[in-house]
Amino acid sequence: MVDDTKETVSEIREEDRFTYVKEDVTNEKALEKAKEDYSGSDIQVLEGLEAVRKRPGMYIATTAAAGLHHLVWEIVDNSIDEALAGYCKHIEVTIDKGDIITVKDDGRGVPVDVVAKSGLSGVETVYTILHAGGKFGGDGGYKVSGGLHGVGASVVNALSEWMEVTVCRDGGKYFLRFENGGHPVGHLQRIGDSSERGTMVTFKPDATIFTETTVYNYDIIKSHLRQMAFLNGGIRITLTDLRGEAPVTDSFEYDGGIREYVSYIDSNKIPVNAEPIYCQGAEEVTLADGETKERIYAEVALQWTDSYDSNGVYSFCNNISTREGGTHVEGLNLALNRILNDYARKFKLLKEDEKNFSSEDCREGLTCVISVKHPNPQYEGQTKTKLGNSEVRKIVSTVVGDGLSQWLLENPSIAKGVIEKIQLASKARDAARVAREKIRKSALEITTLPGKLADCSSKDPEVCELYIVEGNSAGGSAKNGRDRETQAILPLRGKILNVEKAREDRIWANAEIGNMITAIGAGIRDNFDVSKIRYNKIVIMTDADVDGDHIRILLLTFFYRFMRPLLDEGHVFIAQPPLYKIDYKGSAYYAYNDAQLEVLKKQLGLKAGYPFQRYKGLGEMDAQQLWETTMDPKARKMIRITVDDAAEAEKAFADLMGDEVAPRREYIVANAKFVQNLDI
Repeated sequence: MVDDTKETVSEIREEDRFTYVKEDVTNEKALEKAKEDYSGSDIQVLEGLEAVRKRPGMYIATTAAAGLHHLVWEIVDNSIDEALAGYCKHIEVTIDKGDIITVKDDGRGVPVDVVAKSGLSGVETVYTILHAGGKFGGDGGYKVSGGLHGVGASVVNALSEWMEVTVCRDGGKYFLRFENGGHPVGHLQRIGDSSERGTMVTFKPDATIFTETTVYNYDIIKSHLRQMAFLNGGIRITLTDLRGEAPVTDSFEYDGGIREYVSYIDSNKIPVNAEPIYCQGAEEVTLADGETKERIYAEVALQWTDSYDSNGVYSFCNNISTREGGTHVEGLNLALNRILNDYARKFKLLKEDEKNFSSEDCREGLTCVISVKHPNPQYEGQTKTKLGNSEVRKIVSTVVGDGLSQWLLENPSIAKGVIEKIQLASKARDAARVAREKIRKSALEITTLPGKLADCSSKDPEVCELYIVEGNSAGGSAKNGRDRETQAILPLRGKILNVEKAREDRIWANAEIGNMITAIGAGIRDNFDVSKIRYNKIVIMTDADVDGDHIRILLLTFFYRFMRPLLDEGHVFIAQPPLYKIDYKGSAYYAYNDAQLEVLKKQLGLKAGYPFQRYKGLGEMDAQQLWETTMDPKARKMIRITVDDAAEAEKAFADLMGDEVAPRREYIVANAKFVQNLDI
C-alpha cells in the first residue's frame, strides 16, 4: 500500500487555473457537424488485438499505475484458475530488471494442439484472439474461474512490447514469442522434451501505452498475491524482485485459507472468539431455465472482536472482490439476524420486552470473509463489484445458519460473550441515535455551517476545496493566504476522537467530527451521498511532525469508517508543506525533505554551516509562504489517498490505531510514513 515513488499513492502537481483564449466560435456548430456523405468506407474494422491498443481503457480501465498492475493480475488469474480446477499447486511471480514480469505455474499447461475454429495452436489462439478460452461454461476446461470473458491473456499480450510463452505438457516443451503488441514471431514450436508441466509467461509492458509509469510496485503485487493465497488455501505463491542489488522474496501459503485471512485482518484486535468460526457447504441448484444444474460452493469465516466497526465483511466470488456485496452478503445478514436472535431468545439472553438485534448490531466488531465459487456468476455492472445470482442468497444463508448454530451450541461460554458484545452494540446505537439524527439532519440540509469554517465564495463543488488544518494558528495563516473563491478552511482544535476505539454515541457527540460532517455536507455512513459533497477536494493539512502524522491518521480513519466513498473516488488529499527554507541572495528556496535540502545546498553552492530554517509547524509560516508552498495549485504538492483493498486497509488502520504497540511500531518502521502506505 505505498506510494510517492511506488505507484500506490500518487504524488500529483495540479493546474487548477486555466488560461482562456478568446476565439471566433460563431461557426462552431458547423465545424462540429460530421460530413454528410457518411458511407461504408468510413467504417473502421479493427482486427486482432488492434482494438485493445486503440482503446486500452475499455479492457483494463486505465493506463496509469493501476492498469499496469492489472496486467499482472490477468496472468496470475489464469494460474489461479488452474488451481481452482485442481491442477496447480505453486505459482511463481518474478519482477526482473527493466520491470519485466514472469508468471510460472505447475498447472496443465495451455493446450498446444490446433483449435479447429481458429486453425491455430491453443497457445496462439489464447494469446491473440479476444474471447477465446476454456472458461465459457461447465463443459469447458474450467468449472469455475475469475476470468469469464477470455480477454485477459490476449489483452496483456496486446499491451506488451513483447511476450514469451513457454508451455510444458504431454512430455514436450513449447515456445512462442510475440512482439509489437501481440504479433506472433512465427508459430508455436516444440523446442525440446520435458517431464514438467505448466505455463510460463514473460512480458514487458509497452511504454507507449503506459506513458505515466512502467515501474512495478512490489508492495502492491505482494498484497494482491497474499490475498490470492488466503482465498485459495493450500496453494503456494512466491514473489521475487530481482531489480535491486539483492533479490527480495516473499512466499505465501495458507492451509487454513480464509480462516487465516480473518486472523490476519484481526491480528491487532482483541477477539471475542479466539478462533474464527468456519462454515462451508455446497449445493446443486437448478437455474431459472428449469434444466441447467450447477454446483455452488460457499465458505465463510467469522470472528467478533473489540472493534466498533460494523463494516468488516469482505466478500469474493471466484476470487474476485465484490466490494459492493451482493446476494452472498445478503445471505450472511439473513443468517446472522435469524440465528443470533433465536439463540439469544432461547437462552434468555434477550428478554421478551427487548427488541431484536439489528443487522448492524450483529455485525459490530465482526470480521467476516465470504468466498463463493460459482460456475456461472452474474455481476451487476462491468466492474464485477456486486454479485447478482439469486440462488447464492439461500445457499450462503443455509451454510452460515447451520455452521453458526452448531458453533453457538458447542461453545456456550464464548457464545455468551458474542451476544453480550452485540447487546452493548445495540444499546450504544440507541444512545447515539438522537445525536446521529441531529448531525445527519444538519449535514444533509446544511442550514447552518460551522462557525469555525471560513467558506469559499464559489458554490460549484467541482472547483471548491476544503482544507482541514491543524490548529488555530495555521488556520489563521491559511485563511489569510488562500484563494477565497475556491478554498475553504476548517481549523481543528487538537486531535479528533479516535473513531477506531470509540463507541458510536461518543463519536456523534464530538464537536470536531460534527463540524466536519456538516461542512462536507453529504451525510454519513449508509446515508452518505458522495454526489452531494460541497468540495471536490478534501485536503488534510497538518504539521510535518509526529503529532501531524497522528492527526492525519485519525482523520483518514474517520473518513474510512464514515465517508468511505470519499476515499474510493479519490476526493481526499494530503497537503505536503516544506520542511526547510533557505534565504539566499534575496530569494527564498524550499525543500520538502532532507534529500531535497542537500540537493538544494549543492545547487546554490552553499558552504557548510550556511543557515537555513526548519519549520516546526505550519503556524511558523505567514500567509504568503503557506500559499506559495502548500496551497497554490500552480506550485503545491499533494498526495491523493485511495483505498482499493479494503481488507489491507482494515488491517492498516487496526495496526495504527489499536491498543497493541508492537504492530504499530512494526508498521511504521516498515513504511516510514503512513500516508505512503495507504493507497492500494
